[in-house]
Amino acid sequence: MALLEVVDVSKIFPGVRALDSVSFTLQPGEVHALVGENGAGKSTLIKVLTGVYKPDGGELKYQDQPAQFGTPMDAQRAGISTIYQEVNLVPLMSVAQNLFLGREPRNAFGLIDRGRMDREAREVLAGYGVTTDVRRQLGTLALGAQQMVALARAVMIDAKVVIMDEPTSSLEPREVQTLFGVIRDLHAKGIGIVYVSHRLDELYEICDAVTILRDGKLVHTGKLADLERIKLVSLMLGRDMAEVRREGATAFSGSATGDEEAAPVLRVRELNSRHKLHDVSFDVRPGEVVGLGGLLGAGRSETVKAIGGAYHLDSGQIEVDGKELKKPTPVRAVKAGVAVQPEDRKAEGIVPGLSVRENIALAVLPRVSRGGFVSDAKIDEIVDKYMKRLRIKASSPDQAVGDLSGGNQQKVLLARLLATDPKVLLLDEPTRGIDVGAKAEVQSLIDELAAEGLGVVLVSSDAEELVEGSDRVVVLRDGVVVGTLTGAEVTAEDLMSTIATEAPREH
Repeated sequence: MALLEVVDVSKIFPGVRALDSVSFTLQPGEVHALVGENGAGKSTLIKVLTGVYKPDGGELKYQDQPAQFGTPMDAQRAGISTIYQEVNLVPLMSVAQNLFLGREPRNAFGLIDRGRMDREAREVLAGYGVTTDVRRQLGTLALGAQQMVALARAVMIDAKVVIMDEPTSSLEPREVQTLFGVIRDLHAKGIGIVYVSHRLDELYEICDAVTILRDGKLVHTGKLADLERIKLVSLMLGRDMAEVRREGATAFSGSATGDEEAAPVLRVRELNSRHKLHDVSFDVRPGEVVGLGGLLGAGRSETVKAIGGAYHLDSGQIEVDGKELKKPTPVRAVKAGVAVQPEDRKAEGIVPGLSVRENIALAVLPRVSRGGFVSDAKIDEIVDKYMKRLRIKASSPDQAVGDLSGGNQQKVLLARLLATDPKVLLLDEPTRGIDVGAKAEVQSLIDELAAEGLGVVLVSSDAEELVEGSDRVVVLRDGVVVGTLTGAEVTAEDLMSTIATEAPREH
């Protein structure tokens, strides 16, 4: 008996058929991979399963009975729990409060028993490798730790089905293995898991079956072990296997583009921020991609934010195109020619409720205004230019960004940055949580921008992406530069060995 079944489900939005007669079956105790490019229909299918969307056609069965969930709460009460890529908890509440939100333990007087709640929260989270003070605000934890709290909360509701949407995108390798241990425990208990990820190594390590969607249609379902990796990628992309083999692991050209004789377009000297950054220094030349390597918490994101004026510095010097950026703030950084794409695009980048047009226009409003009046014609010209250049898939410029796939949301954010005509582009995890096809487009775009003379700083947790996309890699650990890789040294092996080194090296 199937635990969860979707039969010929369709979902239509204005101008877009997001799901076209899709069928999907989850067995008890099965870890089922759901894969496809951004825009393939994965998120829409998850929202149908969890009561966010009502299907326009087809049938949903749960435990062999017809089912229709009017709200996500209905689905949760029935035993379907979801862990989203972007942590969907309350950052200003404590870790324990988030864990027990809506089902807090109470004492004999009906009041919340905070002592018991904190004690049980510590016990639960210890099983997930999280040893923090559960009374801390959730928002003060690293994204990886927040994701583990979200996972623990999802499993605690006695779920029969757990849907995991890119659950490892914010996790370190140690945390990934903890997650896999939890998944194996759920598997042993007969709980069905829908696992959405773009990381093929993870899929082949943890998943039993796979369903592949493309352009809202089902293109394959079956045992994952029977499907060669290259075949999986070719089915996702709708391209010939030989073509996929020929293009390699990433879409980066792998060739250095920076002018070694040119003056640096970005010069960073001895950046210091209490407990986070310690004498961080490096240069970026026009046309050069400089990677920032290191593990989660190494100081990569803090460095990017500090240059962009969004992170406090105790001391240090930043020069953009030969001019010092004094007391950097986000506004001063943008005026100086610095554009920052943050790690968490939904919390710090896009505005989901606004349209594609409005999101792109946000950064250029002063430029297209005169006497307090905004020129719609100029905005339309800019939006049309970047929607075409970045191949943003939307029904129209007026479609809400929150309704787009993750890859297209990322492109909208890049369009906004490019519309400011930057000299330096700081990209923090630009391909995080987007599919193979969208990832290749973003990687190719980074190459193009560097070739046009922009200085690019690239942060990526994907070692292969970092070394193939960078001319040089500055390696950080605990906020300290421990080495710089150049030329033939820019390899995944040298990157790992430099991260593991004990003493800072000259660079």
